[in-house]
Amino acid sequence: MRVLITGNMGYVGPRTVRYLKTQDESIEIIGLDMGFFSSCLTGGQVIPETMVDLQYFGDVRSAGSDLLEGVDAVVHLAAVSNDPMGSRFEKVTDAINHRSSVRIARLAREKGVKNYVFASSCSMYGAADDRPRDEDSPLNPLTAYARSKVATEEGIRDLADDDFTVTSLRFATACGMSERLRLDLVLNDFVASAIATGKIEVLSDGTPWRPLIDVNDMARAIDWAIRRKKENGGAFLAVNVGSDKWNYQVKDLARAVSEVIAGTEVTINENAQPDKRSYQVSFARFSRLAPDHQPRYDLETTIRELRDGLEAIGFNDPDFRNSELIRLRKLTRLIDSRAITEDLEWRRPA
Repeated sequence: MRVLITGNMGYVGPRTVRYLKTQDESIEIIGLDMGFFSSCLTGGQVIPETMVDLQYFGDVRSAGSDLLEGVDAVVHLAAVSNDPMGSRFEKVTDAINHRSSVRIARLAREKGVKNYVFASSCSMYGAADDRPRDEDSPLNPLTAYARSKVATEEGIRDLADDDFTVTSLRFATACGMSERLRLDLVLNDFVASAIATGKIEVLSDGTPWRPLIDVNDMARAIDWAIRRKKENGGAFLAVNVGSDKWNYQVKDLARAVSEVIAGTEVTINENAQPDKRSYQVSFARFSRLAPDHQPRYDLETTIRELRDGLEAIGFNDPDFRNSELIRLRKLTRLIDSRAITEDLEWRRPA
């Protein structure tokens, strides 16, 4: 099996490549990435791309169809990857997250690729009532990032047919240790803060709900999706990916971290304005369609692995929110140094 993974040099990509290779040694993996975060390594003696069979450096906005020759499945991870980045680069977010995602899917179908897997997000549910959102619930995207995911699903839905199976994985909020860790994710931030400062300051009132998923379980779901047959869910499938057990209020995440990392002080701003981004999610459809690829991590295990991984690299930066482990900070520094443009393109030497 030959698989193209776009955005493979980010947070999810390294764990996905590792998981796929451990499940099937014969699998051939091609990577396509801009390389913006290639230096943001957080552990290991070698770069994770040593597990990739062929690595291309390029832009999904202009990548040619030749990359898809002989490819059986595409895993499309490449994206402007969170709300702050989407707000800072709103037009670019639409170009990369939406238009390029549809473009790559269309090229893949034309080249005879069998499976296209899109990394979507539960953030498209936005603000919701206390009833868990399922795949038939109304969408209420509150940010440019979330809107880009909704627009992509609309764009790739009609491309699916008997010969082209399309799966949109609406992932819960990612967390967990990776070879290129991000600390701009809620649980990862809490663990980093506990280690570096001994404190967790919850800026909201702590009541918003978040569904979470460990990055290793995301890779497990991707493995299922690249092999999915249309008889299992339809030629096009949008599915929430996570576990019903992983719907948590933000305050409970902070307290769980304090229980694992002894001595952590938790403060909650109970007078804060409520965060509109609050939703619980039902993962019943994913449980039914992918019984052998269900999440295996629990919250305590993920926290422990984050703690151990950060301690292994000697992490102790109390100012980590201004570090390159925050993706927006990394992009801003690349722009300020004139390495890349405001449109997130590499500047070529004069």
